[in-house]
Amino acid sequence: MSIHQELKRITTNTIQEMKQKGEKIAMLTAYDFSMATIVDAGGTEIILVGDSASNVMAGHETTLPITLDQMIYHAASVVRGVKRALVVVDLPFGSYQGNSKKALSSAIRIMKESGAHAVKLEGGEEVKTSIERILTAGIPVMGHLGLTPQSIYKFGTYAVRAKELAEAEKLKQDALILQEVGCFSVVLEKIPAQLAKRVSDSLKIPTIGIGAGPHCDGQVLVVNDMLGLTKGFKPRFLRQYLDLYAEINGAVKSYVSDVKSKNFPSEQEQY
Repeated sequence: MSIHQELKRITTNTIQEMKQKGEKIAMLTAYDFSMATIVDAGGTEIILVGDSASNVMAGHETTLPITLDQMIYHAASVVRGVKRALVVVDLPFGSYQGNSKKALSSAIRIMKESGAHAVKLEGGEEVKTSIERILTAGIPVMGHLGLTPQSIYKFGTYAVRAKELAEAEKLKQDALILQEVGCFSVVLEKIPAQLAKRVSDSLKIPTIGIGAGPHCDGQVLVVNDMLGLTKGFKPRFLRQYLDLYAEINGAVKSYVSDVKSKNFPSEQEQY
């Protein structure tokens, strides 16, 4: 029997044990109670309340506009729907960079006000002090390297990161720094598969990949993309398991048609 099937509640310790035993970790995003309930019941070990809510829930072009208050709202909604998974919440842009005291207060607010189990933040050596301070409060931290969407205006593109030697070397060093400082896991986003393999092999903590190939210890996708709710977004790394946009659109059209034709409600659907 796999580790995660033996436990009622997934913890950071579970995730570590899964890496040691070579059992892959499944992670998906969720932003609301209903979706969190479904994703949790489906058996994912980690649910990420991602700042991708800025894109898929609020319609922003980037992850930058979402606020700490909004992240706490989404996180609290998710936590109420979860019985088993480890819930990790993104610290949003501006809530931790360059100010370790602010980072700690942001992380404490997320934990206290949402009931989540861990936080995630982007960056390597440059956020080391913030991570250290958050960890002093006993709050688990997940790192995030490679394509870090909160730095999109610095990168200027969502293209694959760390293809050049210098950036690849920095990423490997940053991964080791995140491990040494005390992160329990690290997300690797849009980097070459062989680099992700080297990083994963070099670390004792689990790596979670998105567009980083098959060698990471786990995988994560944005649930709205995976379910085909997001129309027209199909990067190479995304496997779309459903086309919910078409399904829901068809259902809405049927409802509208039934209302217009006076087919709904029927005699059985009235009091």
